[in-house]
Amino acid sequence: MHNNVVEAVLDGLWRRGYATLRFNFRGVGGSEGEYDGGAGEADDARAAIAWLMEQPGIRSDAIVLAGYSFGAMVAVRAGFADPAVARLIAVALPIGMTDFGTVAPLKPILLVSGDRDSYSPIDKLQALEAKLGSSAQLEVVAGADHFFGGYEDMLSGIIERRMAAS
Repeated sequence: MHNNVVEAVLDGLWRRGYATLRFNFRGVGGSEGEYDGGAGEADDARAAIAWLMEQPGIRSDAIVLAGYSFGAMVAVRAGFADPAVARLIAVALPIGMTDFGTVAPLKPILLVSGDRDSYSPIDKLQALEAKLGSSAQLEVVAGADHFFGGYEDMLSGIIERRMAAS
């Protein structure tokens, strides 16, 4: 929750005027519960969205669910199924470790990965992008690995630019 990649994503969203909420999944940090392999964590994300939508000043028609690595997998799982989510951002989606064969999007998704990320191989992301069609956009950061060390400004700029276009 507090790392360079999440901070870069937040920075890009803040520059576009988005309010943000970050939270730990069950069993992480001070959160109660235990790891649930993604299913329970998707429930956590949906509960966070529901809470956020109850807050004053939040546009319920512009909810963006973003995640990094495992959080990206959870965002995809939760976001495609939640009608409140208008758009998804999946950074370093661990597609090399998880099957996304049944994903059927009804909303835009931005996929961002480094070309040196072995957990998020570009060829698999390109295949996913082709499968998802025009709702998906893939951005590849040349030289970046899974942790985007030294590429945070580039990642933040991609988020800001793509959110301006939506």
